[in-house]
Amino acid sequence: MAEDKNYVTLVDHPTGKSYDFALMDGTTGPKVIDVRKLYAETGYFTYDPGFTSTGSCESEITYIDGDEGILLHRGYRIEDLAENCTFMEVAYLLLRGELPNQQEKEDFEQTITYHTMVHEQLLNFYRGFRRDAHPMAVMVGVVGALSSFYHDSTDITDPKQRMIASHRLIAKMPTIAAMAYKYSVGQPFIYPRNDLSYAEDFLHMTFSVPAEQYKISPTVARAMDRIFILHADHEQNASTSTVRIAGSSGANPFACIAAGISCLWGPAHGGANEAVLNMLAEIGHKDNIPKFIEKAKDKNDPFRLMGFGHRVYKNIDPRATVLKKSADEVLAELGVDDPLLELAQELEQIARNDDYFVERKLFPNVDFYSGIILKAIGFPTSMFTVLFALARTVGWVAQWNEMITDPSQKIGRPRQLYKGNTELPFTPIDKR
Repeated sequence: MAEDKNYVTLVDHPTGKSYDFALMDGTTGPKVIDVRKLYAETGYFTYDPGFTSTGSCESEITYIDGDEGILLHRGYRIEDLAENCTFMEVAYLLLRGELPNQQEKEDFEQTITYHTMVHEQLLNFYRGFRRDAHPMAVMVGVVGALSSFYHDSTDITDPKQRMIASHRLIAKMPTIAAMAYKYSVGQPFIYPRNDLSYAEDFLHMTFSVPAEQYKISPTVARAMDRIFILHADHEQNASTSTVRIAGSSGANPFACIAAGISCLWGPAHGGANEAVLNMLAEIGHKDNIPKFIEKAKDKNDPFRLMGFGHRVYKNIDPRATVLKKSADEVLAELGVDDPLLELAQELEQIARNDDYFVERKLFPNVDFYSGIILKAIGFPTSMFTVLFALARTVGWVAQWNEMITDPSQKIGRPRQLYKGNTELPFTPIDKR
């Protein structure tokens, strides 16, 4: 394949034919080869398991440079957003394309706040689940059911309905998530309050009971808000791609987000911070850390240190840098006496100073610190992925809206490299 400034040339050596394919430039990042006409012109497909070398869409929302440890939302560095903005400002940015001014921020917050209640009949859905159902299973079912309650915002051809659906999903997700938790522990549902911020209201609905209102710590609420910001969007990951491919069929937005939640549930995706706590439980005590460090270094041992390194970020996870500060603040304020949290802090220090991990850039990532914070606040590990889904909903919604309005978008239809039988003669059942 030869290349110049504007196109690449594919040479088919068996036939000697050559084909030119245009190079496309983004505003930043690598150039992209436009292969949309590859099959029509050459009769060939590309083979790319996991689509790790394939751009499936154009997007203006999120940019990642894994080598440099950069994450941008609409051009703004994630560190600046997490340090200076609320989650509602970041949600506005992802949806509308720019940061809000004071009046726009207040109007958006009011819109979201007054959509936080869910239809009362939705409570009946929860009672249909077993008490020991995983909260993510509940989330998938309940979010998918929203389309049966909100018929006035399922017409994807109507921009106004699309925006109403977007606001409803962002607003109702904390209520649905908190109700999933309450149902799992056998406590009554707590209704949202309009006088609280997005993160504060979620903490209130999760931990208050009729007999005693939860006292919201500003430090904990800020840490919760940061976790939401840092998980809001992450380019074309598995769950976001799932939302887009579901939406490409014309499915309603509630069904698309339910599909994203289902994908996020996988341990290789949204379950990573839950896996961190499970790993800490397996280690058991900080005295056991050296033994498990050696197990992690042994290629023949299946044990892996969860929460260290990242598939995309090769030097440092910029989200982890921000969240470490919140983790330190939360642990200092709450003074939680938990052996697992002490173990986590000890493990972090050892891994940061061990040559094996330093040389391989196995740094603590966002899942490591978010797991520590959520554990300290009092969330069970089964809720960790639910909180991820809550935060990522705004990214999914923004990506879905962008996909719907993209004139070049088509229904998702990946190709395959077929390895099965060629045509076989049919044998009647009495002769098989």
